[in-house]
Amino acid sequence: MNKVEKKQIIEELAVKFKENDFFYITDAAGLTVEQTNAFRKLCFEKGVEYKVYKNTLVKKALEILDSDYTAFTDSEVLKGFSGVIFSKEVSNLPAKIIKQYRKESGLEKPLLKGASIDADLYVGDSQLDALSALKSKVELIGDVITLLQSPAKNVISALNSAGGTIAGLVKTLSEREEK
Repeated sequence: MNKVEKKQIIEELAVKFKENDFFYITDAAGLTVEQTNAFRKLCFEKGVEYKVYKNTLVKKALEILDSDYTAFTDSEVLKGFSGVIFSKEVSNLPAKIIKQYRKESGLEKPLLKGASIDADLYVGDSQLDALSALKSKVELIGDVITLLQSPAKNVISALNSAGGTIAGLVKTLSEREEK
C-alpha cells in the first residue's frame, strides 16, 4: 500500500468516525476466517458495519478529528489486531452483538478494546457489560413517554372507577373527605 492509498483510507476512516457517533474497537485475533465471517454476518444482520484496519491508520484518522482520543491512541487499544464496529443510531448494539456472538460461538473473542459513545471513551473488555446495559436513545424516549403518560392514566382510571362521570368523581372525592 503506497502513501496515496494510505492517505485515502485515513480520510475515509476519519469521515466514518465523524458520521458514526458510536464505534467500538475490538480484538478478534485468533479467530479463524470462518469465525470472523460469522461475526461479520451477525454484524451485517443487526445493521452495523465491522471492518478490520491497521492500527496506525486508525490512530491517524482519530488524530484528524476534533475530539480527544488520547485514551485510545496512548494505550493498548490500538495495539495488535483491531477491528472497528460502526453503529449510526444505537449505542449499545455493538456490545450486545459481541455478547451474543460469544454466547452462540462459545468463544471469548472478539474482545472489546475500546468504545466511543458520543465522544465518551470506554477502555477495556471489562466495560462490555456496562455498555450493553446502556439504554439506547429510542429506549430512553420510550421511558420518558411512559413517565409522562402516568399522570394521565391515573386521572382516566379515577374517572372510570367513579362511574365514568365527573359528577361521580366529585361525589367520590367529597365522600372521602367526610370520613
